[in-house]
Amino acid sequence: MQKSNLVILLLSLFFVFSCDSNRVFDAYKTVPNSWNKNDIIEFKINSTDTLTPCDLFVNLRNTKAYKYSNLFLIVEMNFPNGKTIKDTLEYRMTTPDGTFLGTGLASVKENKLWYKEKVVFNEVGDYTVKIQHAMRKNGSVKGIANLEGVTDVGFRIEKSLKK
Repeated sequence: MQKSNLVILLLSLFFVFSCDSNRVFDAYKTVPNSWNKNDIIEFKINSTDTLTPCDLFVNLRNTKAYKYSNLFLIVEMNFPNGKTIKDTLEYRMTTPDGTFLGTGLASVKENKLWYKEKVVFNEVGDYTVKIQHAMRKNGSVKGIANLEGVTDVGFRIEKSLKK
């Protein structure tokens, strides 16, 4: 196969696999060095579709420096009319033997964590999603001040495939 044909084939494959027709919103924010418990990661979403049900995800990238088998997050969604929904969520990050869950062959694992299913953004306008960690050591009331090993936090909205 000629070199130019190989390049065209690779580019074609890239575009075929990079198309994401269900994506409504997908963004990441980088966490510098460690994630402080007071640092809130915020995403602004403008919604004009008031009919389509969507699935919501928190996306997270972590390295081997992440020391825990689970992750606690506080996720807050603010609606255009002032309504707020706040959830405390727990996600499993490793198998019982300590192997990290998620995708990726390198030292960074990417996790797509379910947040909400079949959400309809029934108000036109700007929504704000705020995410912060709520990690604590077993038996301790005081939270972990700086969570290491999290490199990026993202938020994703997809058109719901479930009827």
